[in-house]
Amino acid sequence: MFTRARLITFSIALVGVGVFELLSLPLPFLFGPMFACLFAALAGVRMQGAGQVSVAARTVLGVAVGASITPAILGQVPLMAMTLAMIPVYVAIIGLVGVPFFQRVCGFDRITSYYAAMPGGFQDMVLFGQEAGANPRALSLIHATRVLVIVTLVPVLLTGPFGIGLDQPIGAPAREVPLGEMAIMVVVALVGWKGGVRIGLFGAAILGPMILATALSLGDILHHRPPAEAIMAAQFFIGMGIGMQFRGVTLGELRHDVAAGAAFAVILAALAGVFTVLAHKIGGAPMLEAFLSFAPGGQAEMTILAIVAGADLGFIVIHHLMRLIVVITGAPIMARLIWGRPK
Repeated sequence: MFTRARLITFSIALVGVGVFELLSLPLPFLFGPMFACLFAALAGVRMQGAGQVSVAARTVLGVAVGASITPAILGQVPLMAMTLAMIPVYVAIIGLVGVPFFQRVCGFDRITSYYAAMPGGFQDMVLFGQEAGANPRALSLIHATRVLVIVTLVPVLLTGPFGIGLDQPIGAPAREVPLGEMAIMVVVALVGWKGGVRIGLFGAAILGPMILATALSLGDILHHRPPAEAIMAAQFFIGMGIGMQFRGVTLGELRHDVAAGAAFAVILAALAGVFTVLAHKIGGAPMLEAFLSFAPGGQAEMTILAIVAGADLGFIVIHHLMRLIVVITGAPIMARLIWGRPK
């Protein structure tokens, strides 16, 4: 249903795109909606998201990733063994640094501190934390801030120290993609998403379509990514969603929860920098791919940045999947070993 609040939200996001385009700022379809909705949320504007449309937008990225995984890329997986083995160590160090930071420095209770430190999926960490007795509002703000800060920092570092322009082609225009393949992509997106939800797959909107698209790419059926227009639409809804996470935030939450999340994001960025160098020196990974693989942002956001930077999408996504699997499967198990089952 197209409510007044939703119309206002879309208008704000579109204004953000226009401003970024006018000022020739990078990633206007991602950062324009993100910052416009962020400022509107902090100003107390009543907004409403796009609901299932926003979730559906993520399926575009799942198909884009799957279509990019070719037999040649799959053949490189054994070469990633060293860098993939670093992921559990990376996650463990984040936990060892993050839990004391949130508990002793920021004053959160131990369960909230634990799930705030885990660099997993936003919704998963909030859900697991809530079930364990953590503060879900604090977790939402901390993880939303982590994603916001990392997604903002990464392009700055890419265009600065790395000297990489964020203007790589994100896909062919719709007019250049065969209609038959576009129809297949739509089916893959819907079946992968809904099928993933049915079987309880985490991140179903991205991973379900990605798995199906990978199979079709390896089977020489899919040869294109989704058209550029679809990827820009996905950026728009994802950017809007990040900014809207700060709706209803109070001054006290800004000073405590959001500030804690921002400070931790900077700590994470420093740790990511260390592991980037290790992955490059020890694991032999190219610096760009290593950096984007260990940047602890959201899977969808890192996928977009990998596309616009012209990086090896398969390499990066496999490492982020490894991180999410380690966190989502390991975090609840470790919590139960430490504190027992939630009551």
